[in-house]
Amino acid sequence: MIDFPFLSDTFLKLATALPVTLGLFFSSLLLGGVLAMGILAMRMSRHLLLSGFARAYILVFRGSPLMIQLFLIYYGLGQFAVVRHSFIWPVLREPFFCAVVALALCTASYTAEIFRGGLLAIPAGQIEAGMACGMSRWLLLRRIIAPVMLRYALPAYSTEAILLVKSTALASLVTVWDVTGVAQQIIQRTYRTMEVFVCAALIYLILNFIIVQIYAWIERRLTPQLRAVDTAPSLPVPPVIAGEKHD
Repeated sequence: MIDFPFLSDTFLKLATALPVTLGLFFSSLLLGGVLAMGILAMRMSRHLLLSGFARAYILVFRGSPLMIQLFLIYYGLGQFAVVRHSFIWPVLREPFFCAVVALALCTASYTAEIFRGGLLAIPAGQIEAGMACGMSRWLLLRRIIAPVMLRYALPAYSTEAILLVKSTALASLVTVWDVTGVAQQIIQRTYRTMEVFVCAALIYLILNFIIVQIYAWIERRLTPQLRAVDTAPSLPVPPVIAGEKHD
């Protein structure tokens, strides 16, 4: 028998933790995006030291589990006296900010590679045409390189955003009371694991659905020519006249 009152009450309790989950997501997405642009610049640099550092960064953060990265930042950095007496300690001693840093560092490695793929996919003719028109480097980046790169990278970047939403659930392991953390608290009191996690999964599903729609809208805005093809009226097909000969 489905206990609808319990499900609705649990859903509302989990929804109160939604601002924490959204805070984790948007903070790590923005910080990770900024870091990714820096890593991308170093990755594409001709300087071997910068390129090597970017390669090593991507290898480490893509090749190790996010949960271990989170534990190392939350539990490991506090063991060093130089960190505890530094200006960043007021930030790193808070579980929320440790989770944001761990998520941002991890997503930056994936985002940098996604953007690099989009950058390499830009047709060389478009860049050459912009240079032939006398565009400066900044204007070329703003008018051609960045928009085209984003068009190619957007599908994979939307997937990374969805994975980031689901990765915020790991923040509950360091006492951040997001949706998953509150769900675990309710389970400890009620021992009703199935119903609570179903409600939590529904909240994450709704969030990811909204994100997919936002990225789909951005993709339509960046590709107006495809939208024009989809909305163009089809030409009527002339009827076939009986007895008419066709080649």
